[in-house]
This record gives sequence, structure tokens and C-alpha cells, in this order.
Amino acid sequence: MTFKIISKKQLSENVFQMDVFAPLVASARKAGQFVIVSPNVDHGERIPLTIAGADPQKGTIRLIFQRVGKATAQMADLHAQDAMGYVAGPLGRPTHVEKFGTVVCVGGGIGNAPLLPIATAMKTAGNKLITILGARTKELVILEDDFRAISDELLVVTDDGSYGRKALVTEPLKEVCGRAARPDLAVVIGPTIMMKFCCDVTRQFQVPTQVSLNTIMVDGTGMCGGCRVEVAGKTKFVCVDGPEFDGHQVNFDAMMKRMNAYKALEQKAYEQYRSHTCRIGLNHK
Repeated sequence: MTFKIISKKQLSENVFQMDVFAPLVASARKAGQFVIVSPNVDHGERIPLTIAGADPQKGTIRLIFQRVGKATAQMADLHAQDAMGYVAGPLGRPTHVEKFGTVVCVGGGIGNAPLLPIATAMKTAGNKLITILGARTKELVILEDDFRAISDELLVVTDDGSYGRKALVTEPLKEVCGRAARPDLAVVIGPTIMMKFCCDVTRQFQVPTQVSLNTIMVDGTGMCGGCRVEVAGKTKFVCVDGPEFDGHQVNFDAMMKRMNAYKALEQKAYEQYRSHTCRIGLNHK
């Protein structure tokens, strides 16, 4: 099967959106699940990406990714009508969705992408949906219109105050949790440190909180052990036991240490790839 890129657009400086032809995945996927993809047919790194949306009638899935390493840089260099090496999935445990009552969804940066299908499913199930989106700057706020279309209330904050309210997401989250009718569930996806502090807030108000730890996944099959985390004092593997967990039970400090394990190697591979592509570009001029 050819996993053709049907469309591609750039959402911010380093964030890209692709609709990829993968009909079997599109028909089977559920909110919270992910795929393993490779930008090359014969070689290259395999990476896990959350399915940000799907259209079973067209046979497409939507992938949103940030250019941070070699594999995502290779994907960013692909164009519409190019083909991905392969797309395998859907993988991971789907989000538990039911009518809880009021659900507050909190997204930080690229975390808005995996949050969107969960928020959509929660709204479809009949929940009142409050959404809080945060980013460092206005340019890094993604998918605002998509969330606005499904949210009963939408709050946007930026670190520098260039858009929305100048604040961290924890501030409006604390206000929402402190209302007389507090949320029945919080769903938080974003940088690890953001999820940690959001869970500190919701714990104070006894609001059940689920987080997605998708950013720590490596091979997506449970074989490499790279996504090992501690939840409620027990070892879990994000790709097969998650990617979603009770945020009040996650050892975020240990997770942050593990996430730094490959950072230097990832940066080196990315720099080598960019250097190589720049040389090729110069030689072709």
C-alpha cells in the first residue's frame, strides 16, 4: 500500500500538518491512539505520532508534528503527493470516553494536536467542554479554530502576552477548578513540566485528571523500554499500557530525567541531516 500525502500545510515555524492516505487506520482508529510512521521506504527512523484526526470516507488520517529531530525534519521536507515509507497502526489504548458532565481540556503547544480528537470525542459524548490552550507566543498557538468550534468555553494564554491572556495554563485551570460547579474531569496534554504542574492544581481540587505521555514513546511496541515510566509506584510502558494515565499517579520527575537520555544524540542526528541537506541544496544551484 502507498501511504500518499494528500495534503500538507505549515501551522507554525516548526509545526506541520499532513493528511495521509491510510484507509485501514482511518476506519479503525479511536481517540487517543497513535501510529508508527517512517518518512522513508527502505530506511530511516520509525517514530510514533498521535492521530490528530481521520476521515474514513476519504481514507485519510491527520498527522501533526513538530520538527525537532532528524525523522521529523525529513517529514517536514516531504510534499503533497509524496509518499510516507509506511504507516502502522492504530496503536495504544483508546481514550476512555463517556458523559462525565463537564470536561476541561488543557493543551500546551504541540500538545493541542493529540488533545483535539479527545476533546472532540468528549464533546460528542455529551459533555460540556471547557478548553484552555497555551503557548509561548501567538505564533505557536495551533488549532484554535478547531477547538473553538467544539468548545462551550475557550481560554487562550501565552507566556509573553502576545495573544489572549498573559499567563501559564495553570492560572485559568485553577480558576476553572475553583468554580462552584467544578469540572468532573481534566484532560491535560503538553510538555511534561506543564502536565506536572497542571496535575498539582487539579489534585488540590480533587478533579480526576488524565494525561497523555506520548512524547516519551520511541518504538511504539513495548520492546525497547525507552518509554518506561512510574505510575502509582509501578513500572508502565507508555506505548502499550497507555499512552494515557491518571496524572495524579505519574512520577513526572522520573519521566523528565528519562526524556533527556537521548536528547544529545537526537540533536546531533538533526544537525547532521540539516547540514547534509544544505550541502545538497548548494550543489544543485
